Amino acid sequence: MFDVRRVLLLAEVADHGSLTAAAEAAGMTTSAASQQMSRLESETGQPLLERFPRGVRLTDAGAALAARGRAIRRELRAAEADLDSFARLDRGTLRLGSFPTVSASLLPLALTRFSRKHPGTRATVRSGVLSQLLEFLHTGETELALLWDYRWNRIDDDALVLTHLLDDPTVLVVPANSELLDVPEVSLTGLSRQDWIIRADNHPVAEVLRRSCRLAGFEPHIAYESHDYQEAQAMVAAGLGIAIAPRLALTNRRNDVRLIPFGSDVPAPTRRILLAQARNRTPTPAALAMTAILHAVADKFTGSALDRNQLGSVRHSSSARTGR
Repeated sequence: MFDVRRVLLLAEVADHGSLTAAAEAAGMTTSAASQQMSRLESETGQPLLERFPRGVRLTDAGAALAARGRAIRRELRAAEADLDSFARLDRGTLRLGSFPTVSASLLPLALTRFSRKHPGTRATVRSGVLSQLLEFLHTGETELALLWDYRWNRIDDDALVLTHLLDDPTVLVVPANSELLDVPEVSLTGLSRQDWIIRADNHPVAEVLRRSCRLAGFEPHIAYESHDYQEAQAMVAAGLGIAIAPRLALTNRRNDVRLIPFGSDVPAPTRRILLAQARNRTPTPAALAMTAILHAVADKFTGSALDRNQLGSVRHSSSARTGR
């Protein structure tokens, strides 16, 4: 097997008609170029150049090999152009992992910004539960993934690089005419007699409710098990009970429910929203660009508090009570 770099130099000799000009184009001395050609002839086992006082001429074998060298040079230049286009984000695909509440709140804005800034790069998203998202990262099916955790189930994986994006607090969801809107500070201990709407199928927010209520000294009475946050909101609006949810899950809030922050007696857990990538893989330019955008969008969500009506900060008199 012969050295491809010498084949590329032979192509330069063919193009320029002399070793001196080829050496100058390759950034070496004429003597070094001559030595490289001699070594290439030794590797191929036959003469490639006929040397004359005023230049060189390629043998038939040299001309054939030089043609191959030109083809290799073209492919290498095309490869450089490909890599340059990926670096400029003019083409390529970014593979993301996400979960429903972030996909319905933070991620759309990030994807919109990314597509506007880098229209040549296509973004794909795979949604899943936490275990699936971790698997996607480990297998390389996704480059980046949005994850979440609570203080009792911190993600501890040395194979991943985790970046904190924002904290997502738990809030109370009540009907728009709830008497709880008139309470200066809602405490979990004061909600022991309430009926609760809970997420079904061992959903993480169901664990949040049970943990929080037990910490406050009671077991919640479950009136309904919902399968998504819109269904939970509808049951709250109908007076069937109250609910808790991460704030990001309620970006699309019904106009007949309100959100109330918890008091400080037994703080409701706050989940972390994290951005993860595999530690053993160098981030692509597309991944780096999306990482910057996600941080900017997370800052926007952190810095913009929910509106006063949405948080239930506008108190009003009402004799109606939530359904028991």
